[in-house]
Amino acid sequence: MSGPAVGIDGCRGGWVWCRHAGGRWDGGLAADLAALRPVIAASAMTLVDMPIGLLTAGADERGCDRAARALLGRPRASSIFRPPCRAALDARDYAHACEVNRRHTGRALSKQTWNIAGKIKEVDALLAGDAPLRKRLREAHPEVCLWGLAGGRAMQYNKRKPAGQAERRRLLSALDPDCLRHLDAVAQAHPRRAVAQDDILDAAILALTAALGLEDAGALGRLPAVPEHDVIGLPMEMVYLRR
Repeated sequence: MSGPAVGIDGCRGGWVWCRHAGGRWDGGLAADLAALRPVIAASAMTLVDMPIGLLTAGADERGCDRAARALLGRPRASSIFRPPCRAALDARDYAHACEVNRRHTGRALSKQTWNIAGKIKEVDALLAGDAPLRKRLREAHPEVCLWGLAGGRAMQYNKRKPAGQAERRRLLSALDPDCLRHLDAVAQAHPRRAVAQDDILDAAILALTAALGLEDAGALGRLPAVPEHDVIGLPMEMVYLRR
């Protein structure tokens, strides 16, 4: 497929997105994921930092989450949250979500997972009713993408710390200096109460991974190599680039 490469990450103000097309960068902020459907549909590949494909029952977890933690090792493995089962997305509050998830899987939810449950539901709803979009929108995790972009090395510092942001910016600058100018322009255009610097950074990491993958499809990898699919046919995988 030909077209732009897009990266999307959830943020307080909705969804932040970065797009790389024809050597140029753009992007912005959307209140909901449905508003980005035209951007996703026009892309050759869009990577989103949100689970795609959910389990319905059973004590096991998605193979991609397990594989990502093993690949990253400590301490970055802690950034891989266990997603809720699909039924828990309709819970009325955190306590109810834990009850539903425990009933289906034997486990409660972490508070971090509950905090993004609404956004997981947005992704799930968008793809459940739009089969063509499934070819464009794929799951990725910024820390796994960084591991691949850095040649198989996990980031040393937390992304929310100054040292962690500097570490990630150095890597992006080495791969595409224009990426940082775009990242800073998005940050200046939107208040921090709506989108944090690390959210924009994550979206840019995903967009750059997609762009490089479109240039060299043979370098694209996924965890696991042969993904499982959930009950509505969504692949449970994480895309990354092998360098």
